[in-house]
Amino acid sequence: MRKWRVGIAGLSRGRGFVKVFSAHPRVEVTALCDVNQETLSRTGETFGLRDDQLFTGFGDFLNAPVDMVMIATPIAFHAQQSIDSMQAGKHVLCEQTAAYTVEDCERVVNAVKQTGMTYMMAENYCYYHFIREWKRMIEEGKLGELFYAEAEYIHEIVGLLVDETTGKLFWRHERPPIWYCAHCLGPLLTLMDDRAVKATGAHSGFHRFPDRTSSPGFMDMEVGLFQTQKGAVIKILRSQTALRPHMVYYSLYGTKGCIENTRSGGWTGDRSLLYIEGQSPDQQFETMTATTVDPDAPDEAKHGGHGTSEYYLIRDFLDALDAGKQPPIDVMRSMDFTVPGIVAHEAAMSGGKWVDVPLFDW
Repeated sequence: MRKWRVGIAGLSRGRGFVKVFSAHPRVEVTALCDVNQETLSRTGETFGLRDDQLFTGFGDFLNAPVDMVMIATPIAFHAQQSIDSMQAGKHVLCEQTAAYTVEDCERVVNAVKQTGMTYMMAENYCYYHFIREWKRMIEEGKLGELFYAEAEYIHEIVGLLVDETTGKLFWRHERPPIWYCAHCLGPLLTLMDDRAVKATGAHSGFHRFPDRTSSPGFMDMEVGLFQTQKGAVIKILRSQTALRPHMVYYSLYGTKGCIENTRSGGWTGDRSLLYIEGQSPDQQFETMTATTVDPDAPDEAKHGGHGTSEYYLIRDFLDALDAGKQPPIDVMRSMDFTVPGIVAHEAAMSGGKWVDVPLFDW
């Protein structure tokens, strides 16, 4: 089996992927790119890359001998860098979010069609171990037909929005909370095997940061409400400033029962709560562990962050490349996870009207 040569661009977030790729037996890291020379040199030295494999310019980086590019730069660069990479003959694994506008999403889709290269969005929460366990239960029909789901992703990152000493704004300040909804919407749509076709939204203003109304990233809360192709409803709650320990919460309701994780266990909650009619004790949840780590995963799966999710994400991407087929989160599915949040924010800013979600297809 061939070893794929990968280049990673953006070493703040991307350093974690360098660790995962470096430990992966099917991949060789052959190039790194970052605008910060110190970060670039330090990471290159840590992982044993030569100076001629390190690049501060993205264009020079694309001329390096790599088969695939991992894009982990700030989100505003994702669309153009993905397009440039595919036009240079590189397959693309891109961090979420795919793009900030529907127009840029369409440009990425068109680039995949025109170049024939493979694109996958690295939505790692879909690969959390407990999400994969839930998927198996749902596919077995244990919850019946799913008709409602919700998710909350509350992550106070004010220190990543502004330097509180100098007042300098960082790139995330321009990102409305609901734009960054794929960690919520991605797992839910994966579990439901569905797509959002209509969206609306609302936000609660700038109560904590009343002097930051020109920077949507400082909104208190933003809610997206979605209708799906199968007739279900999804609600997403997002905040980057609310004062609570970070948390990701999921809940799904079906005709035979429901499942959710707790809100008290950090990123994901430490337990899954399952109720199935006729199986669970009357009006009581069955309790299961909700972990991001697959205890049966190979050792190389445990070198990255976010549990073992990134190992399985990369494995699916490599399997798709080896087989010449589309990965699970291909360019169309990536847009299913991205575009509804863009549309929901537009709706929130125009009084909460319902808006059709553009759908992309092969």
